[in-house]
Order: sequence, then structure tokens, then C-alpha cells
Amino acid sequence: MPIRKYRRDTTEVSCCLKYVIFGVNVLFWFLGLVILAVGIWAWTEKDTFNNLSRLTNIALDPAFVLICVGTITFIIGFTGCVGALRENTCLLACYAVFLALLLLAEMTAGVLFFVFKDWIKQQGTTGFQTFITHYREDPDQQNLIDWIQEDWLQCCGVEGPRDWDRNAYFNCSSGAVGSREACGVPFSCCRNKPQDIIRNKQCGYDVRKPTYQVSEHVIHERGCLVAGEDWLQRHIVTVLAAVLTPLTLQILGICFAQNLRADIFAQKSKWH
Repeated sequence: MPIRKYRRDTTEVSCCLKYVIFGVNVLFWFLGLVILAVGIWAWTEKDTFNNLSRLTNIALDPAFVLICVGTITFIIGFTGCVGALRENTCLLACYAVFLALLLLAEMTAGVLFFVFKDWIKQQGTTGFQTFITHYREDPDQQNLIDWIQEDWLQCCGVEGPRDWDRNAYFNCSSGAVGSREACGVPFSCCRNKPQDIIRNKQCGYDVRKPTYQVSEHVIHERGCLVAGEDWLQRHIVTVLAAVLTPLTLQILGICFAQNLRADIFAQKSKWH
């Protein structure tokens, strides 16, 4: 009697679906690794690992945010690409659960944002004021404030230039102890002049002194809180697109992972 040879039928596992999930998540895997490495490098540069007292305002530390985002992205990308490549239903299930939890967290945050928008606005104001207070102590926070004031919103302080009195270097009373920046603002508060080839880092000196009469022509008088609200109104469509696009991709990722798992289970059932 001839011996029949049985060959596993792999036609039910969609190669297209498998490699789409794999390819997309490889990118997220490497992206998460890069973000995580940058965050750890920033902490190393600030000697955070050897000086744990710097962790007092850890939630406001941009490097800590990068570490958290990088870790989450790395884990999700790893489970997605390895699970798809190896056809591992356990990793694919973890991938779908991670995406579902992230999606739920984002939707919850969106609802809370509209329900408690006044409280969130107050917390954002307090956080920015804390950044101002520690402007010279943390280079990451300093660069973030300079980028917001100079490049993004063209503003100065939370509600105006007077908010820089919260910083020990820019407070008007600091002149008595020899601070050259007393009663001034950072250079990022200054209005850019097209004819300037080299950025004037001292343009904010003395601009808040009563004897300085032309400060309104030198620095931005509008606070970043008002500037941020105006920016949001002008770019509301772009912001909504930036929010909805990741949500859509996460929903698709969950559906694709579940479909691939179903294909794998259907294929395995034929082996028995």
C-alpha cells in the first residue's frame, strides 16, 4: 500500500497581512529604540543617574518623557514585528492588548481634556511656571522653553514677560547680587531681526527695567498661554488630523493582529 505524504497547507495565513504587520512594527521598534537611547543619553549628560535629587520634578523632565515614550514604542514594536514574523499568537495577542490599552488611555485622556479643560489649563500654566523657575538648572527644560518662545509661539513667559521674575537670574532684585540678566528675559523672548546674521544672546538684558522705554519693540509682549490658544484655533484641523491618524492606525493594528491570529489558529487546526 503506497504511503501518502501529507504536506502542511499554509495557504490560509495571509503573507500580505503578515509582512505588513512585520514591516510597520520594525519601523516602530527601531524608532522606540532611538527615542529611548536619546532619553537615556540626555539623563547621562545631566548626570541624573549619579544625582538622584534631580528626580524631584521628574514628570516635567523632557528626557524622562522620551524614555517613557521610547520604552512603550519599543515594546509594542517588538511584540508586533516578532509576533508576525514568527507567527506567534501569544506575542500577537500581547501586541493587540498593548494597542488596545494605549487606545483606551488616549480616548480617556481626550474625554478628560474636554471635561477638565480648565483644570488642565491651570496645571499646564503651573508646569510652565516651574520650567521658568528652573530655567538655568536643566538644559532640557531650557531648550524646550527657548523653542516654544522663539520658534513655535513667538511669546514670552506664561502670561507675559513679568513671569520671568520667578527665575532667580532674571528677577529684578538679582541685580544686587551681580546678575547681569536681572530685570531681563531670555534671548528667546526677543523678536527676530532679518538683518541679524548672528543671534544676539544679550538682546533681553534690562528690557523690563522702568528706564528701558523700547522693550515693546524688542521682545514679545504676549504670553505663551494666549499664544498657544491662538495657535490651536488656527491649526485645529491639523491637530485633529494628528490625533485621529494614530487612533486609526492603532485600530487597524488591532484588527490586523486579530485577523492574523485567526489565520494561524485555522492553519494549526488542519495540522491535527
